[in-house]
Amino acid sequence: MRDKKKDLPYLLCLLVMPVLGLLYKLLNTDTREAVILSTDIDALIPFVPVFIVPYIIWYAFILLYLFYFWYKDIPIFIKTLSVIVIGELVCFVIYFYFQTTVPRPDLAGDGVFVNLVRMIYSHDQPYNAFPSIHVLTTFSIILANINIKNKHSFHSAFVPIMGSLIIISTLFVKQHYILDMVGSIFLTAFIYGIIFELYGVSTKKSNQAYLKE
Repeated sequence: MRDKKKDLPYLLCLLVMPVLGLLYKLLNTDTREAVILSTDIDALIPFVPVFIVPYIIWYAFILLYLFYFWYKDIPIFIKTLSVIVIGELVCFVIYFYFQTTVPRPDLAGDGVFVNLVRMIYSHDQPYNAFPSIHVLTTFSIILANINIKNKHSFHSAFVPIMGSLIIISTLFVKQHYILDMVGSIFLTAFIYGIIFELYGVSTKKSNQAYLKE
């Protein structure tokens, strides 16, 4: 096992995450005319409070797997974080010029899951919907995990399963519409393709040099 002490400075890159969170909050307002991107299919999707569980798990899922990628493969860690940062910056530009909103259902009762939904609603205004950052970051982790070599079978199964639950949870707790989800997937795939494929040769070289150290 290689010594990870020399890789600790790379973790400083994670400090960009709270900065992105601050920018998100600054843009999460209705000061601009917000558009509703609902489709006929969205009207058929029920509100299912239990899906707030994977929705909330997202917060730990992203951070823990970025740490995991740092531990397993520095180049993939850097490129995954790059996909997330670039993707979120693109989202912020869209939020500024094309703000969307998702009307929320009336919450009745005080069950555990309903209360969790109520908590999320109280901390996150119903804007900044298209594209979905929940979906963008989760799909980035799913794609990056494919490139991790010699990973435990648990991660091979857990990441796509939990990632899929997180993605669809955004629809069932009425935080996003289908277009928000699809837009994020296409955006992530586009950025991912540029960074991982267009610069694939340099990635392989960096991996080879890293393994020789």
